[in-house]
Amino acid sequence: MPFRILTVVGARPQFVKCAALRKVIDASDQVDEILVHTGQHYDFAMSQVFFDQLGIRAPEHALGINGKSHGAMTGEMLAAIESLILSERPDAVLVYGDTNSTLAGALAAAKLHVPVIHVEAGLRSFNKRMPEEINRIMTDHVSDLLFCSTSESVTNLANEGIRKGVHHVGDIMYDVTRAVLGLVRPDRARETYGQPGKKLAMSTIHRAENTADPARLQQVVEYVRGFAGSHAIVLPLHPGTRARMSAAEIDLSGLTVIDPLPYLETQELLAACDLILTDSGGMQKEAYFHGVDCITLRDETEWVETIACGWNRLWTVEDYKPRQPIAEYGDGDSAERILGIIEKLRT
Repeated sequence: MPFRILTVVGARPQFVKCAALRKVIDASDQVDEILVHTGQHYDFAMSQVFFDQLGIRAPEHALGINGKSHGAMTGEMLAAIESLILSERPDAVLVYGDTNSTLAGALAAAKLHVPVIHVEAGLRSFNKRMPEEINRIMTDHVSDLLFCSTSESVTNLANEGIRKGVHHVGDIMYDVTRAVLGLVRPDRARETYGQPGKKLAMSTIHRAENTADPARLQQVVEYVRGFAGSHAIVLPLHPGTRARMSAAEIDLSGLTVIDPLPYLETQELLAACDLILTDSGGMQKEAYFHGVDCITLRDETEWVETIACGWNRLWTVEDYKPRQPIAEYGDGDSAERILGIIEKLRT
């Protein structure tokens, strides 16, 4: 019988990573996948359209859990996923990244003694005020198979005493970016958002560390607006972030504010840009994949190689380092590597 994996996703970056691995799993006769969508990102533009554009089969289970506090959301997900594990009886539970969905899936599996597979393991910002940092640390420490994007992640795990089951496989988001390069047309984004005499930039702001405190949010937006003299800046806003900005009466003049974009349109805009200003972990890498400079709107980043190789800098630092290729992310075959290791679990 095929090895049965129950995969938990819930947020935009997880849909992208899931697309790469689900494709190779569907082509395998040794592994079956049961996909659970927690609903953490719940409006159509941030969820269903990703499945449509990336060609991912519809999830077998949709939980519809969203709009709650971290604790309430994680707890409700944990209980629901536990029930699914008991009914579906998978051989392992697979989670991606560092969201509440990740932690809930990992804890539910670990408490039922079902092996946990963590894709994008070992990342550390060393800032435990970030909910994502807590999620990734706890997930790593209950995982049995840990797939790392970089050797730095492998080192982080070793420093915490985690060595067994650790594999450096490259970055799975690169698999998807490379696959869609021929589908995106940056000229369309330049025509839509460009302004005469200006370069093009995109900014995304969504992390709690930047949005929860109105004063901090004001500071971040003012920093982004500082580039408006030289750049036409596009700001896709999640409804929750837009509401916080409105409540704080934050000035968005000079910015082109739009609704969140579907995946392919996001890649099209990324490829058209001269600069990305973001607090998103995934977008720091996607900027590099498209050869675009990035400024990270945070005080630290877990993607340290993007800074070391000169493609990224923190907003508190003025200068980039000389650019170098980032060999750590692999050749776009991370999903194949992951599947090959999982298939060996059948023996």
